[in-house]
Amino acid sequence: MHQVMQKQQQEIDSWFKEKGWSYWSPLSILARLMEETGEFARLVNHLFGDKPKRSEGADQRLEDELGDILYTLACFGNSHNIDLDAALQKSIDKVNNRDSERKFKN
Repeated sequence: MHQVMQKQQQEIDSWFKEKGWSYWSPLSILARLMEETGEFARLVNHLFGDKPKRSEGADQRLEDELGDILYTLACFGNSHNIDLDAALQKSIDKVNNRDSERKFKN
């Protein structure tokens, strides 16, 4: 299995240790994740939904918002010794097994 997130998780953890910081509590990280997810949802709505973005709004990019979500997930994973690569692979395997015969509409 190719390790995608391991390097980033280690980089974040090393940075926290260098600063002498500890991770937030699980509920605080969850609140941060919901905040970041809300920002992503708002941007998707502005770009693809029925609520166009005001011209004076901050310039945001989908990539940046997804990055904030991934960073927050990495913090949660690090604080609970969860390997995000393994977690993602388990989900991919589950979907592949569950949906191997499923037909999707395009």
